[in-house]
Amino acid sequence: MEDLTLAARTLLWGLMGMMGLLTLMVARWQWQVVRGAAMPNPDGSHDDWHQQPTHYGIAVADLLVACPANALGLVLVFLAPRWGFYLLAMASFWWVWANVMTTATSLRFHQPEVDLEWFLTFPFGILVGLAYLAFTVAWFDVLYRLG
Repeated sequence: MEDLTLAARTLLWGLMGMMGLLTLMVARWQWQVVRGAAMPNPDGSHDDWHQQPTHYGIAVADLLVACPANALGLVLVFLAPRWGFYLLAMASFWWVWANVMTTATSLRFHQPEVDLEWFLTFPFGILVGLAYLAFTVAWFDVLYRLG
């Protein structure tokens, strides 16, 4: 990481912090869904697998794949950087896909009031995922030479 410029390192730390925050938010939320709670969204919808069984599968997938991969990627950036960056890139694809799906559904079927809470619940993951992927493309030679 020392081959990155100060600005690039700062951006990477910021992105990793946002990815960690996103992981904690999603893990907490999805754990509640798996436990059976009907979790209200800021657009007026509810993540309730008793009403929509697909929410259970999404919650389990987030808890068993996305959150652990992201968390492990953040840890591995310090222990085995190349593997950490690989996992973070894979988790970024997940955040982009999952959040495009939920954002499109929210906009199409719930006509939400677009405020900060809605933004952090739905499209925030898209921006974080795309920003990390763009960072990876821009600094690919430096990131994957490590480890």
